[in-house]
Amino acid sequence: MIYTVTLNPSLDYIVDVPLFQSGSVNRTEGEILNPGGKGINVSLLLSQLGIENTALGISAGFTGREIIRMLDSCGIRTDFIDAACGISRINVKIRSGDVSEINGQGPKVSDEDVAELYKRLDKMQNGDVLVLAGSIPEGMPNSIYMDIMKHLENRQLLIAVDATQNLLLNVLRYKPFLIKPNIHELAEMLGVTVETKEEVVKYARELQSRGARNVLVSMGSGGAVLVSENGDIMKAVPPTGKVLSAVGSGDSMVAGFLAGYIWTGSYAEALRTGICAGSATAFSDGIANRKLIEEVLASYDFNENMQEG
Repeated sequence: MIYTVTLNPSLDYIVDVPLFQSGSVNRTEGEILNPGGKGINVSLLLSQLGIENTALGISAGFTGREIIRMLDSCGIRTDFIDAACGISRINVKIRSGDVSEINGQGPKVSDEDVAELYKRLDKMQNGDVLVLAGSIPEGMPNSIYMDIMKHLENRQLLIAVDATQNLLLNVLRYKPFLIKPNIHELAEMLGVTVETKEEVVKYARELQSRGARNVLVSMGSGGAVLVSENGDIMKAVPPTGKVLSAVGSGDSMVAGFLAGYIWTGSYAEALRTGICAGSATAFSDGIANRKLIEEVLASYDFNENMQEG
């Protein structure tokens, strides 16, 4: 079973306002409401690929109930803790040429909520996959992902972490199966400038030397680089298509990577499935559906777009 953890989920309210003017009344020409949060996005993409999974996390208030209802309607098993204080976030994304975002804070999380989270995680069995992804709400320690991995270190689990700054750096000592920073997060974490794929490889190896088994770095239109635990370095150019929104594409890459690895045990196939899933979401208004993912996979020339070394 794959479990995803989203500690600060959201309702993502995406609006199209062609000529947005600050300080004025603006009218939308299109609106989309999706459940959001990095772990939730992973669950949604896995579900599209037919991979059973459970979405864990912390929700609160009427927005939290709506997030769970929407996930249930997608056929995703949920097991969220209901925080007593506050509401789950509403994140507003305004598309007006560029995309502007206003992200909510999320609920306040109590020690009791955190203790309950550990009880849910204790249900995991050897061989399960755990995805820790995204930001954390107020009241949670910045070491929470590290604390979770320490708590579970005697279990035989595959753990993927997609987070920023110390949330990610702190977990490396516990040897996560996969980490997925983007190129900007990679540079920010290590306090360096990263511009070329050669530099991506150099600093991905630095994170690997600190404990990460596999480092997958997403580079937007530049594709992705994988430095695997068996020493292989693979670079993938993304499929071509019309990009509608980058929201959720990195999370979809994580989901696709895990799916490809579970299906085949091959890191090359994991990277191929990951970059196609991520691109399919970029070509969509929301997380990509199975039909589009399969179309992108079918049209992706493995030999032409994948490079080793």
